[in-house]
Parts: sequence; C-alpha cells; structure tokens
Amino acid sequence: MIHINYSRKFFHQLLMLYRPFEKRLNTELAKHELHRAQWTIIYYLENINPATLVELSNYQGVEKPTITRTVSQLEERGIVEQVPGKDKREKRMQLTKAGKQFYQEIRKTVDAYEEEILMGISEEELKTAIVIMDDIRKNIIQSGDGEVGTNKN
Repeated sequence: MIHINYSRKFFHQLLMLYRPFEKRLNTELAKHELHRAQWTIIYYLENINPATLVELSNYQGVEKPTITRTVSQLEERGIVEQVPGKDKREKRMQLTKAGKQFYQEIRKTVDAYEEEILMGISEEELKTAIVIMDDIRKNIIQSGDGEVGTNKN
C-alpha cells in the first residue's frame, strides 16, 4: 500500500500542475484561434484515427453534445469533415487536407511550449511518468468512474 502522505502529495501536485498547464496551453493555442478541447480533437484525428462523435467524447471524457458543438466549430472552419461510416447513421470525422496542414502549424507551437516546460526532465523520467499516468487512468476507468455518459445501474 502507498504511504498516504505521498499519495496526497502526488494528487495535490497533479491538481497544481493541471490548471497552469491548461491556461498556458490555451494561450499558445489562441495564436491559432483554438482552445484545448479543439486541439485534442485535431490531435486525435491526426494521430489516432478518424472517429465517431461518441469515440471523441469518450476520449475527452465529456458528454456527446459538448463534442458535437466543438466538432461543428471545427467543421465550419474547414478543419474537419464527415466521412461515410460502416452504416449510414454513423458520423465519422476526419481532418480535411487543410486541417492536416493546420495540425502541422499548431504542432510547432505546442512542441515549443512542451519543450520549454519539460526542460531539465530526462527521457527516462518522462517514460516513467507516462506509464504512471496511464496506469492511474486505467484504474479510474476500471473502477467505472472514467466513463462518460454511461449509466452504471
């Protein structure tokens, strides 16, 4: 069992990290007239797969109507587009050609920000942190607390 003081310190540090990270990330993304939720969708579509709105809502951990609004904003800007799914009711999204180019521009901004804030942290430390965060996320999901829009009854 983890010593309670370290557990508390860990989660306190996580909370203390999240807000300033997101605030500054939004400042960097604003240079491209974006916010974090939009960037997360663009990132997913470029690096993981074209996706349904449900897949995107699960990935971000938000309700489907929130994703629908965010995707609509990206569609209006010509960054994402609908593509046919396995059945006609399925709404799959992917980046447009312009969206892929836009991703590359934003990537430069985000890479510079991430490089700046990771200064002095070794690759080995990053790998360890990634594994730890992924394990915690899996534990949250396994406990049923990480699923959005589901009814556990």
